[in-house]
Amino acid sequence: MSKLVMRQEWHALLFLHWEISPESVQSRLPEGLVVDTFEDKTYLGLVPFTMRNVRPVWAPAMPWLSHFHETNVRVYVKDTSGRAGVYFFSLEAANPIAVELARTLFKLPYHWAKMEISPATSYSSKRLSHPPLPAHCHISYSLQHVLEQRTAAPNTLEHFLIERYTLFSVSGKQLFAGRVAHPPYQFQKAILHSIDQSLTHAAGFPLDTPPLLAHYSGGVKVDVFGLEPV
Repeated sequence: MSKLVMRQEWHALLFLHWEISPESVQSRLPEGLVVDTFEDKTYLGLVPFTMRNVRPVWAPAMPWLSHFHETNVRVYVKDTSGRAGVYFFSLEAANPIAVELARTLFKLPYHWAKMEISPATSYSSKRLSHPPLPAHCHISYSLQHVLEQRTAAPNTLEHFLIERYTLFSVSGKQLFAGRVAHPPYQFQKAILHSIDQSLTHAAGFPLDTPPLLAHYSGGVKVDVFGLEPV
């Protein structure tokens, strides 16, 4: 069993999802992972949010390192034992030190980016380190505040997309799994007003249509466990 290594808070999460072909995902996955589907369909997610109080379990939060914006481009997968999780094709973080630490500790494809987030209103990102392609994202959205936030019911599409507690990463030919723990998301539907983005293009998925689904969560407190070889 892996050890608890970090504590974090994730705030103002916007979950955007496109339906894509399972074949387009499977062809891009490392050995040991297979695409996960819901009713024979799979999805690509673009998820901007704000990280707060990011710290090792043995240290307090540090203002210059522990608070920053982040976004990821992710797909839904299983390992050969059937364990469900996410695989990231790219992650942006608005802190270059956090980028280097995450690349080293969690074997994840982070990029340094300039970001601005106005919770429940807008999100903007421009990648500053950009091999092989530059990437940007500008989103305007709102919430239907008359709707109460809820948790995702088991065996629903929302649960399939949002309630994921394992990440997979790869270094060389070695596949790793990392576990997180947090309460179920309280979420609601978001209303997307506009989106101009090339993050999915830079990740190898040239999507030019608006996302099919948009959800918003105020956030959760998260325990992060160390990587284990799969």
